[in-house]
Parts: sequence; structure tokens; C-alpha cells
Amino acid sequence: MLVEGSEKKEQETLNGMIFSDRIEAAHRLVRVLAKFRGRRPLIAAIPRGAVPMGEILARELDGDLDVVLVRKLRAPYNPEFAIGSVAESGWTYVAPYAEEAGGTADYIDREKTFQLGVIRKRRVRYTPLRPPIDPAGRIVIVVDDGLATGATMISALHSLRSQKPARLVCAVPVASSETVEKVRPYADEVVCLETPEFFHAVGEFYSNFPQVSDEEVEAILTRAAGGAAKTSP
Repeated sequence: MLVEGSEKKEQETLNGMIFSDRIEAAHRLVRVLAKFRGRRPLIAAIPRGAVPMGEILARELDGDLDVVLVRKLRAPYNPEFAIGSVAESGWTYVAPYAEEAGGTADYIDREKTFQLGVIRKRRVRYTPLRPPIDPAGRIVIVVDDGLATGATMISALHSLRSQKPARLVCAVPVASSETVEKVRPYADEVVCLETPEFFHAVGEFYSNFPQVSDEEVEAILTRAAGGAAKTSP
């Protein structure tokens, strides 16, 4: 499912920006994902930026919040540009253009090792606060604050698909139409609110797009674990 055009009128109120912040983007995603309310979806947020959004989706859809740990593989001369991604399992996606961007086999191996180290450190920090939830047999909604190359989303979807969810949904506020099509084969459904014609970076479509810290993520996971304890039989 690709949602286009339904939110265009709101864009005019934000001085050219589509979303005021991640919170507004999450609430707008909730409207489209409302069909999953009451079916206890598992919201798998990609740290760190998507975790505040995941908290809103989990609360508003009566679901559970977890994180899916993946990292982009950075281009050697442009660390903001992804030439691939790696999942917690070590499974690696390498983009077709990686070599053109300087991603030699040796470089990718080094970058993969580094990013797996970041993933392990986050797992050590996050798991005591919110043990991983088994996605098997569940509706799983993977959320991020937007897709640039789609690399990290591909690794996230691949990782969760291997754990046999009943349905796997990719949900993002904004992406290029090309990236949506690149990601689509990895999910049962893709929900994308906006596909701007000119797309350079996710942050350009938000009026307020601050970094999300590990401390913020940890606070959200602690709240999620507390909420789950209250609702468990």
C-alpha cells in the first residue's frame, strides 16, 4: 500500500516542509495504520530516530514496541550516504552502486565489522530495559522516519522476515518513489505517506529533525516494558 496525495494540503502550512517533527509524522501514520488496531501489532522501530515514533504507534494501535537493530554501511567519502546495511545477525545488504561510491570489498568488510560493534553495544544497553519480543506469527510494522536509499530498511525487513511474522509492514512518512519500489519486495505491505519528486535527505522534509540520543531510546524502552508488564495476564 502506498499512500500518496492524501496529505498534500497539510504541506502548505509548514513552509515547504511536509512534517513539523517526528511526532506529527507518527500521528499521521497512525491514521493510515488504524486497521491494525486491536490486532496487537508489534511495532519494530529502527534506532534511534524512529523509536519516538514507534512509541506513539504502539500506544495508539494498542500494540507492543520493540527495536530492530540494523546499521547502514557508510560510503567512505560521504558518511551520510548508505552503500549498504548490516543486520544484527550479520546479514549484509550491499547496494548495486557501492563500488562506484568507493565501497571496495575490503572497505565493506571493515565497515561491517565496525557497525556490528555498534549494534552489539546497543543490544547490551537496550536488552536489560526491553527484552526482544518474538515476532513469529504476529503482524509486524517496521517504522523509520524516512527512507533515503532504503538500505537500513531492507536489512530490517530481511531480519524480521526470517523470524516468520504473520504479516510484515514497512511504514514510513516519506521516501522517494524509487526507494519505495526498491523496498517493496521485502515487505507484504508498504505504507508511505509522501513521495516527493525531489528527494535528497530525510531531514529536509521535517521542520524540526533533532538527533535522538541513546538516553531517549532507553527511556522509551523502559516505559514500553512497564506498559507491557501492566497489560500481561
